[in-house]
Amino acid sequence: MNWYEKLNEYFPVEEMKSKEHMEALLKEKSDVYYKDEGENHVLMYAEFESFLFIDYVYVSTASRGQGLGHKLIEKMKAKGKPIILEVEPVDYEDSDTEARLRFYQREGFKHAKSIGYTRRSVVTDELNQMEILYWSPEDASEEQIYEQMKEMYTEIHTYKDKEFYGKSYQPVDEVLTHDEDRDMKNILKELDKTKN
Repeated sequence: MNWYEKLNEYFPVEEMKSKEHMEALLKEKSDVYYKDEGENHVLMYAEFESFLFIDYVYVSTASRGQGLGHKLIEKMKAKGKPIILEVEPVDYEDSDTEARLRFYQREGFKHAKSIGYTRRSVVTDELNQMEILYWSPEDASEEQIYEQMKEMYTEIHTYKDKEFYGKSYQPVDEVLTHDEDRDMKNILKELDKTKN
């Protein structure tokens, strides 16, 4: 199985970039977008001047629990920049989402509670909500992480999107929001659900 097939098998269709999109990033944005691949892993990431964005991390089932994911994250942390990534909200019926979140928490990642991220998939046309996690050596603010996410979204996620998918992703201001009270609003929303 090649690197793209491994990612495609592991990640939901609405989160996957096309192979053409990823190959174009690797070739045309080779100063920013990178692939770190081994027999049991694939790590796709973008390195900007002031931060890193982990696009995809795949560790083979056979290698899980052996510290490979930890080594990959340590390699990223050694660059000394904030690291940002997107994860699916925890679905308690899908143990993978919970395990993934616990892994990143163990690695010292924080949940950017004030950043909202909802994007319509150009493949399925469904709304896809993600949570933003970040690790920062200098304790970056969520405002800084939000600005970096906007840069990444524009440079990586929407790079030549119309060419690869026949239509464009939504503009960054429709997808990403920053609201200091977002976490409290979500808590209140959950409380309302339990009352009904």
